[in-house]
Amino acid sequence: MAVLQAAWNDYLSGYLASVSALITAEVFDDFLEQAEYLFKQDYYQAAAVIAGAVLEDTLRKMCDANSISLPAKPGLDWMNAELVKKGVYNKLVLKEITFLADLRNKAAHGLWDQFGKTDVENMLKHVREFVTAQMT
Repeated sequence: MAVLQAAWNDYLSGYLASVSALITAEVFDDFLEQAEYLFKQDYYQAAAVIAGAVLEDTLRKMCDANSISLPAKPGLDWMNAELVKKGVYNKLVLKEITFLADLRNKAAHGLWDQFGKTDVENMLKHVREFVTAQMT
């Protein structure tokens, strides 16, 4: 009974949400590490797709955390715009996210002549910084 009471107290105090955020951050870190590994192996197109998926999932979680109702298939651009409307971040961040989303889409659709390895290297850095800032 004491264990249940302690768990209930942790829940009421918000500690379980903190644990959830830590687990989410660890999963994102694993995916970003995979993207960075692929990048180092010269599979930078695949790295861009994975980093873009991490970015999209981060935006989805941010929408949930800020009580933004998601449609059945929320697009990355839609979530980005809604987070700015809600005041979660400013238009400068919106533009950066739009650029990163565009790069991910080009990689996912095989438009490899429209971006280079340096673009993906910068993408990985910016996605990591954004996710780190949002998940802490």
